[in-house]
Amino acid sequence: MIAQAIRLFRWRGMDAAEEPLVLVLHLGYAFIPLGFLLGAVSILLPGRIAGTAALHAWTVGAIGLMTLGVMTRATRGHTGRDLTAPTSTMAIYAAMVLAALLRVGAGFLPEVQAILLEAAGAAWIAAFGIFLWEYAPMLVGPRLERGSAA
Repeated sequence: MIAQAIRLFRWRGMDAAEEPLVLVLHLGYAFIPLGFLLGAVSILLPGRIAGTAALHAWTVGAIGLMTLGVMTRATRGHTGRDLTAPTSTMAIYAAMVLAALLRVGAGFLPEVQAILLEAAGAAWIAAFGIFLWEYAPMLVGPRLERGSAA
């Protein structure tokens, strides 16, 4: 956990705050040390949080967010679009971060766990739904020449 946190810190992710296509990868990676921390807490303080909180930090947070980050960046690059994140792409990232936080939070709040799980699922579906809506036309359409309107 500590080594992963040090690695993340040394990458200076906040320097990438101006470019969401890069920042999202740093945010996704941040869920890795968070998952280790949650796993340690669930072992050291049994009953405080569900052990699945760590698993979902890794799967929904790290894997989900980094997968969408790579897919959006690669799609934009390989289809000739500008390597910038429009509002729709930012909405994809926000929905996945929300899904991860809600899913991890469900491990802390058993009294509202069912509501948080449903909300996390809805946010997950929204993230991939927006991706499909926005990026499918790029993937099935012709590649743009650099410098043309996207």
